Amino acid sequence: MSDLLRAPAEIKYAEELDWLESIDDGPKPFSWRLSPKMVRLFILGSERADGLDREVSQKWFGDRSFVERSIVTLASDRGLLLIGDPGTGKSWLAELLSAAISRNSTLVVQGTAGTTEDHIKYSWNVSMVIAKGQSRESMIPSPIMTAMEAGSIGRFEELTRSTSDVQDALISILSEKYISVPELESGGGDDNIVFAKPGFSVIATANSRDRGVNDLSSALKRRFNFVRIPVVTNKRSEAEIVRFRTEELLRRHRIELDVPPTLLDVLLQSFADLRASAAAAGSDDEKLESALSTAEQIGVLEDAVLHSNFFGERALTARTLASSLVGSLTRREPEDLAIFNKYLHGVVEPRSKEEGGSWPEFLEGGRDAIATLS
Repeated sequence: MSDLLRAPAEIKYAEELDWLESIDDGPKPFSWRLSPKMVRLFILGSERADGLDREVSQKWFGDRSFVERSIVTLASDRGLLLIGDPGTGKSWLAELLSAAISRNSTLVVQGTAGTTEDHIKYSWNVSMVIAKGQSRESMIPSPIMTAMEAGSIGRFEELTRSTSDVQDALISILSEKYISVPELESGGGDDNIVFAKPGFSVIATANSRDRGVNDLSSALKRRFNFVRIPVVTNKRSEAEIVRFRTEELLRRHRIELDVPPTLLDVLLQSFADLRASAAAAGSDDEKLESALSTAEQIGVLEDAVLHSNFFGERALTARTLASSLVGSLTRREPEDLAIFNKYLHGVVEPRSKEEGGSWPEFLEGGRDAIATLS
């Protein structure tokens, strides 16, 4: 695992998954590797009441009802659509579910304007077709078709980013559970049809901010159970997510660097302030283009940690954190710079005088960052 830039969940947590599978005596739907209760435990972590011999870490932070509804959906014959704002952990939850159920989270189609029906169904190895003609051997199955044949979970990221005709290709797959291959001659059997094995399902994600880009048809909506993942607003929960991801970052980069809790509080509070300002804004020009999601918060902290490790004094400072905040979230000039300047002058400056602590240094670092970008 050390030679992978980012190991998928089934590799990263392979030892833990093996252990959970060895003690799992619950009923398993279809070809699932873990029972629904163990899938939930793997994702949400263990509690003392579970009576396990070892602790299972929490990997996704959110309401347990979202996880339970997702698991129940995948145990049915319906697809699962995780929908929410950017950075709410939809893709991470989809990966964890796939890893726990199928031990394979890599059967993924990425939805973009360039995604075609071939990406969902199949394509052809041109050289083999020229040499031997069209056959099952010369066919290149899509990740979704591979999941069908294996009875596994297939994933479709950013479903609403793909065009309507591509989305419609999913309808027959989700309802009929097979893909017809008309290019192949039927020998009297089912040689030109690929059937899904029990356990196959699709987890799709959709960005609620993409509404209106390529809306789902009512027919496709009926094939999915919707689970809406809200933005994390609880400060304690958000702190747990940021802390969890930061610890992963430090381990991955083999960095020994202290992240003081006081600076984590400054980061959380600054995002809360900016979100409140965006909510009160009268127009888009008065709010940052950034979604100010938890994922972006983690990105700001990652930037500050790496900068401190490589170019600082191997200790995170409020100045570096402020510089990272301004640099990472400034996407429009001069609009975003003006918003940051207003925030520093109207919120951070009075707070630095009243509370002191890390805020004066944070204020100074923010002003310097704005001056550099102006």
